[in-house]
Amino acid sequence: MEGREETWEIHSHPYIPRDLDLQGFVPGFLSQSAIIGVYGFSSFLVVSLVWFLSGRLSKLPKIDRLLMCWWLFTGLTHMILEGYFVFSPEFYKEKTACYLAEVWKEYSKGDSRYAARDSGVVAVEGITAVLEGPACLLALYAIATRKSYSYILQVAISLGQLYGTAVYFLTSYLEGDNFAASSYYYYAYYIIANASWVVIPTLIIVRCWKKICAAVQVQDKRKTKVR
Repeated sequence: MEGREETWEIHSHPYIPRDLDLQGFVPGFLSQSAIIGVYGFSSFLVVSLVWFLSGRLSKLPKIDRLLMCWWLFTGLTHMILEGYFVFSPEFYKEKTACYLAEVWKEYSKGDSRYAARDSGVVAVEGITAVLEGPACLLALYAIATRKSYSYILQVAISLGQLYGTAVYFLTSYLEGDNFAASSYYYYAYYIIANASWVVIPTLIIVRCWKKICAAVQVQDKRKTKVR
């Protein structure tokens, strides 16, 4: 009986692989809709606030205002959500309805490497939370105050996000890509939830690349005229 009880404790979680050892696992208290609803509503409030405040900045293009919304949203996501994951290795044992723990208990259904504390995932998320998170807020400030380093900074952060996402997907593929509880969670969490950090950084890099090249061309023309 003791052997059976121990086996039940090890396997009593919703994650794949089923033999993943998560002793002390406590099921989530919040429903999927509640978790997504809180995240969506809070994100909407943050984006709305930035959009409203940025509208008071004189002659700031709408694209820059949208980028300010993105940088605050992604920066807070990196620092708060991903930061919690990095510094809370036993979140799956949380016995209260702590929202941040609930997020990762739910997300682990799409990628159990989070619950298992995969070293590659922890490393990527750690760099993202500690370095890229604050850098995103700096990018927001740079756009708002029209700093000369704005475009270079945005390129650097976006490249970091793309690199981290690439490592995230490639390590999963090399390890068998079998960490989702079902195809629903695979596509909803693993694919769709991460798509923004592929599409948006790529668009930002292209835009900033064009801006930097245009600025260099103007400077070269001015130097030619002076000569």
